[in-house]
Amino acid sequence: MGGKPFGKALGDSFGGSGRERARRRGQGQLEAQVLAALHHSPGPATAAWVQERLGGDLAYTTVMTILSRLHAKQAVTRERSGRAYVWTPAADEAGLAALRMRRVLDGEPDRDAVLTSFVSALSAHDEQLLRALLDRATADDPATPDASAPADGPATAEAPTTDPGPGRHHPSDEARGG
Repeated sequence: MGGKPFGKALGDSFGGSGRERARRRGQGQLEAQVLAALHHSPGPATAAWVQERLGGDLAYTTVMTILSRLHAKQAVTRERSGRAYVWTPAADEAGLAALRMRRVLDGEPDRDAVLTSFVSALSAHDEQLLRALLDRATADDPATPDASAPADGPATAEAPTTDPGPGRHHPSDEARGG
């Protein structure tokens, strides 16, 4: 993406000097900007490359801290290149959003309630999409019950059920009201 800084490309709504701008950005916003820079890189990128694309107003150590946090969250991967690391997004933006959703869900003590609330708030279009995705996942996985079987009916011998383990639930359970 040429040499255009991402800080400028994402908008100059922060105003002020570089230090004031950096102070006004929250950690989540910095992480999003760093990930955006990595997504636009032609390949694995160094922290210095990311810093330059963000407009250079952030300290190198700040960029390294954000990259290290993203690595701990499994949002980026890194590998040694000489004395430095090169960084790569672990997934596309949709995959990273899904990772954040799973982390939120994993942090909640009542998964059933969270998923029930989430599914009940979906638009009709999103609900249809989720049902289609769950049906496709069920059809692709021979270890799951047949998608055409009633959700509250007994499992047949041809479609053995799998127990996801204590405290864990199959995502289709909540989507089907179970």
